[in-house]
Amino acid sequence: MRITFLGTGTSQGIPVITCKCDVCRSEDQMDKRLRSSILVETNGITIVIDAGPDFRQQMLRENVQNLDAILITHEHKDHVGGIDDVRAFNYKSRKAIDIYCDKLVSRTIMNEYAYVFNGGGYPGIPRMNINLIENRAFNISGNKIIPVLAYHNELPVFGFRISDLSYLTDASLIPDESMALMKGSRILVINALRKQKHISHFSLDEALEVINYLEPEKAYITHIGHQMGRHAEVNRELPANVELAFDGLKLELD
Repeated sequence: MRITFLGTGTSQGIPVITCKCDVCRSEDQMDKRLRSSILVETNGITIVIDAGPDFRQQMLRENVQNLDAILITHEHKDHVGGIDDVRAFNYKSRKAIDIYCDKLVSRTIMNEYAYVFNGGGYPGIPRMNINLIENRAFNISGNKIIPVLAYHNELPVFGFRISDLSYLTDASLIPDESMALMKGSRILVINALRKQKHISHFSLDEALEVINYLEPEKAYITHIGHQMGRHAEVNRELPANVELAFDGLKLELD
């Protein structure tokens, strides 16, 4: 399995012209974070988890030539805002892209991208198949995908376990049964927006508590806001088996 971090940031942490904070002014490329997304290549298939507004840029940067499926964690714009750009993969593969999501997410996608589903048949529109998922395992080309239910404040979101990788973002609460599903993962990717407590995202200390409980071989923090601080400085404060992820980070999992 090959894992590529396409983006490790959040809409709350995008440098803007009015921001003069230390992170936004940093020249370290590890502090330049696109919206959170990850690419998983395993057993001959290529899967992306979340396709936010930076999706096209991320695909071009990583020279992704084939895409089999997109898993969506939840319906917020920073996780679905780039789905229109699957049309490039439609053109190359001559087929629709499979989107895996729950009913709430599917309603959002069908509303925001109504031109895809209105039956008009215009040849230039992106083509996608919506595959509804629930809180139980499903398969993509023989690969077992386990949804991991969590809560983004009160909004249910899905993380995913794929073999020895567990990926969970935009969470502030994880039920016990979901913790059990992630137990034994060799690699855990989990969100932490900042060091201070937040209503709908884990703080760094809260994420570290989850990591300590699950005991993965290695854990990576994602969905990082600029309030977290600079990559190099925060990494020095973390346990040996924990790192802040960064855009473009690649991992190999045997």
